Amino acid sequence: MEIVSKPHTHNLAEWAKNKPNVLVLSADLTNSTEIDRFEFDFPSRFISAGIAEQNMLSVAAGLAREGFVPFIHTFAVFIYRRAFDQLAMSIAYSNLPVKMFGFLPGITTPGGATHQATDDIALVRSLPNMTIFEPGDATDIETILDPVMEVNGPVYIRMLRGDVPRLFDKNEPFKKGVSRLLSRGTDFTIFSTGICTEEAIKAIKVLKSKGLSIEHYHVSTLKPFNAKQVMDSIAASKYGVITIENHTVMGGLGTIISEAMAEAGSGKKIYKLGLQDIFGHGAGKKYLMREYGFDALALTAKVESVTGVKLGITADDFKSVSLDVMHGIFKPEDL
Repeated sequence: MEIVSKPHTHNLAEWAKNKPNVLVLSADLTNSTEIDRFEFDFPSRFISAGIAEQNMLSVAAGLAREGFVPFIHTFAVFIYRRAFDQLAMSIAYSNLPVKMFGFLPGITTPGGATHQATDDIALVRSLPNMTIFEPGDATDIETILDPVMEVNGPVYIRMLRGDVPRLFDKNEPFKKGVSRLLSRGTDFTIFSTGICTEEAIKAIKVLKSKGLSIEHYHVSTLKPFNAKQVMDSIAASKYGVITIENHTVMGGLGTIISEAMAEAGSGKKIYKLGLQDIFGHGAGKKYLMREYGFDALALTAKVESVTGVKLGITADDFKSVSLDVMHGIFKPEDL
């Protein structure tokens, strides 16, 4: 697989060249959220709000009312947890076109519970007028800005940074409301999003080699979720559905799929992999995904548990398809 270094940095600057109404706001995390090139290329359209996220969201709301499209950049946890009232009342309530790029979603930071956005989907999707995107690879990142801009209202993006794998074809861009069908099969339907899609791809490759038939969707639009696209697959699954996400299992992807299944009257079982009602602690991404049970090995173990068949899969089976990247030029301990 191709590895793309800092795709958002270069993509944003090129894409914004002829869009003078697009402004970028930083909460004193310019390099950490990969907007340093934008600041250099368009200094008059760059606003440093300092470490004052509540104020930054209020400023963005005011700018949006004046005809600008503010692109907020900071760590995800500071958008929704520190400034939730401003997010709800100043932006969502008024349905303003403020686009919020939240970096280090879930356990992709070793900063521990204070910096890990592990419940952001649950909270943000509860707000009316909100759209939520979660890219899973470099292609998603490179093609997400047009769909973001086309939404007539606020958008929250769980953004990836650093060295990002290219999992999807360059010629198949991100599309709002469309989940990517990555594999066909009838034993299980698996839904993944964000960094968990790479883990699911690795697991499914091994599972298929053991004779399992897996249907796999990468969900990049978490709200509004297009349930109609996937219900036939769910109905045809022999053992049911597995969701895998870099988020608590309450209110995130697993809940979204559960709600869709309940509304459709599906009688299939669903198994949710993610943080199980727990705060994360500080450590590397690879370690935490293994610790909390939402990596490739955890997914294959869940399949073994549900089917009752021991497949003998170990971590060594994934070495040929593993990509040990963290944050590119960033050290693992960097924020």
